[in-house]
Amino acid sequence: MRPEPTLVDAAALATAVLDDLVLATARDTHTAVSRRVHGLVGLGLGPVGRPAEVVHRGIAATVYGALGLSLRGASAGLARLAEAGVGPGLEDGPRGRFVSSAVNGLIGEELRRDRPRLAIEMGVRRDGRDVVLTPDGVAAAFPAATGRLVVFLHGLCETEDYWRRHRDRVGATYGETLAGRGWTPVYLRANTGLALRENGVVLASLLQRLVDAWPVEVEQVALVGHSLGGLVMRASSAVVADGDAPAAWTRLVSDVVTLGTPHLGSWFAVSADHASRGMARLPEVAAFGRIIDRQAPGIRDLVEGLAQDVPPLPHARYRLVTATLTRSPRHPVASTIGDLLVTPRSATGRDRRGTELFPGAEVLHLGRTDHFGLLNHPDVHTALVRWLAEPV
Repeated sequence: MRPEPTLVDAAALATAVLDDLVLATARDTHTAVSRRVHGLVGLGLGPVGRPAEVVHRGIAATVYGALGLSLRGASAGLARLAEAGVGPGLEDGPRGRFVSSAVNGLIGEELRRDRPRLAIEMGVRRDGRDVVLTPDGVAAAFPAATGRLVVFLHGLCETEDYWRRHRDRVGATYGETLAGRGWTPVYLRANTGLALRENGVVLASLLQRLVDAWPVEVEQVALVGHSLGGLVMRASSAVVADGDAPAAWTRLVSDVVTLGTPHLGSWFAVSADHASRGMARLPEVAAFGRIIDRQAPGIRDLVEGLAQDVPPLPHARYRLVTATLTRSPRHPVASTIGDLLVTPRSATGRDRRGTELFPGAEVLHLGRTDHFGLLNHPDVHTALVRWLAEPV
C-alpha cells in the first residue's frame, strides 16, 4: 500500500514552490527590469554607467542565489522527514484533503512525476478514505447497497466533500436525497490536474471494477458531474464503446447529469491562455506568464472542453444544468461570463453555429447563481428526484 502523505510533505512542496516559482519569478522580473533600466541609462551615459550595472547584477545574483540555496536545503530536509513518516496525515481532515486536491488540480501531473506521495489516485471514497474495490471491501463500505448507483464526481481542485456545500442551508446533499429514493450514492475523488482523456480511461476502469465488485446486481447507473467532473465522465463513457463487452458498465448508464460543465471550454481558461501568451512577449512580465503556463493538463484542457469526437451514450438521457449571475441567461453579462467560470452556451454544448453536442437533452437554468451555487441547489434537488424517478 502506498504511504499516506503528511503535512510535512505539503511543507516540503510549499518550500520548493517558494524557490522554483516565487523566488524565480521575482529574480527573472528583477533581471528584466534591471536590463531595461540600465539599457536606458547606457543610452545617456554610455560606458560610464557600465560599472554600476555590473555591481548591481552581482549583488542581485548573490542575494537570490543564497535565498534559493536556503529554500532548496529546507525543502530537501523536510522531504527526508516526510519519507520517515514524521507529521500528521494530510488526509486526516477536510482541510488537508482540500489542500491536497487543490494542489493536485493545479500541478497534478508534476506531482505524479516528482512527488508521487502527494499525487492523488482516483478512487471511490467513503468517510474520507478510499474504498478497496474488492467484493469484501465494497460490501463493507456499502452495507445497504441497492441495484441503482448514482456516481458523483467533483470539479477542478475540489474533493468529494464539496458535495456537502450548503447542506446546512438546504438540509441534505444530492446523494442523501436520492438515497431516500432507492439509489446508492457513490462519491469519487480524482487528480483533476491530469489530462481529461487520461482521467477518462482511469474512471472507466474504476467504474467497471466497482460494478463487478458491487454486493448486488447492478441494474442502473446515473452519473452526476460538477464542472470538470462532467467532462471526465463524458471521456470515460467514450472509452468503452457500447456493445464492445456485454458486461461493460456503460450499458447500465441511464442518466448523465452535468452541473456547470464547460463542454465547449471555459472562458476563464481561454483568458488565462491568452494572458500567458501576451506576457511571454514582454520580458518584464514573462515570468508571470510562465506561472500560468505551468498549469496542469487538466486546466489546459478546459480551453476547448470535449467536442463531438466524444459523443454522448446513445441510450442515456442527458440533463444539462447551467447557472448565470443574472436572472436571464440571455443577459449580455450571462453570455460573457455565465456563472463566473462557464457560459450557458458551453454548459449546454451549443456553439454559435447552432451545433448541439446533446440533441434532445433537457436543460435546467438557474438564475442569480454562481458556479459553486450549483452544489446543493434546491432546484437541482427537485430536478434530480424527477429525472431519476423516470422509468428507463
